[in-house]
Amino acid sequence: MEPLLQTWIRSFLDSLLIERGLSRETATAYGHDLNALAEFLTPAEQSALGDVERKRLTDFLVDGRKQGLRPATLARRLVSLKMFFRFLSEEGVIEQNQAAVLDSPTLWRHLPGILSPQQVDQLLKAPDKKTPKGRRDGALLDLMYACGLRVSELCTLRVDQLHFEEGYIRVRGKGRKERLVPVATATARRVQAYIDHDRPVLVNDPETAGSVLFLSIRGRPLSRQRIWQLIRELGTSVNLPQDLLHPHSLRHSFASHMLSSGAPLRTIQEMLGHADIGTTQIYTHVDQRRLHQVHKHFHPRA
Repeated sequence: MEPLLQTWIRSFLDSLLIERGLSRETATAYGHDLNALAEFLTPAEQSALGDVERKRLTDFLVDGRKQGLRPATLARRLVSLKMFFRFLSEEGVIEQNQAAVLDSPTLWRHLPGILSPQQVDQLLKAPDKKTPKGRRDGALLDLMYACGLRVSELCTLRVDQLHFEEGYIRVRGKGRKERLVPVATATARRVQAYIDHDRPVLVNDPETAGSVLFLSIRGRPLSRQRIWQLIRELGTSVNLPQDLLHPHSLRHSFASHMLSSGAPLRTIQEMLGHADIGTTQIYTHVDQRRLHQVHKHFHPRA
């Protein structure tokens, strides 16, 4: 039977590729670091991740230094640990994140790529509105951007979680935590039209489909991989940059556009479902970067 640690390493790497849109090379490098951790920990520790103490993680980093690993490799190894244990905490696997207190310089913070409002508009208009599949894709993208959803949240979203008359949807996020997210009237109309006219066309077997909102042409719930492919295909069809065509780019764009429009950071944190305000604060860096770019482009003495 596969150790619990290996199971969660695979889930973590999948989330990096599909939800965060990191390159396969980066995910592979993180995988090497975490496999090294698996070899370092005892079988008992691998099966009880919540019992792994901070000193053991520090010992793992020290062991890498004794092996002669380069500073850059050790720095990446620390990032791998912090990201992996934060993932475990968000998934509810561990109660206390022992890696959170390990020091890491701010230069390791990964600033997400975002689409401009015009590029988002292009993407939302890309699906073919003449077919049930195209209208499904349009409703899917619209809801994903309008509510800042993770792709995993979108895949599992059920029809009974939509409360359009009250103007919100109920989202079950990481660690099975629920939150209420406001939804715009125009988006609600588009999704409701899909439910009324197109979803019934896609339902082949009510038992298989269940109450999941977005279905494939075979009547089954869409997978995270399929949604990623859809975004790639549709974005490519309107010539959007390839490095921005992943599910998390819509979530990043939602947060950045909200911040640029003056939304309070705490409000954005609640809508995104971030447990820690520090995770949301990355968008202040993104916005500052955008302001610097605008200043450099338009100011005569920049």
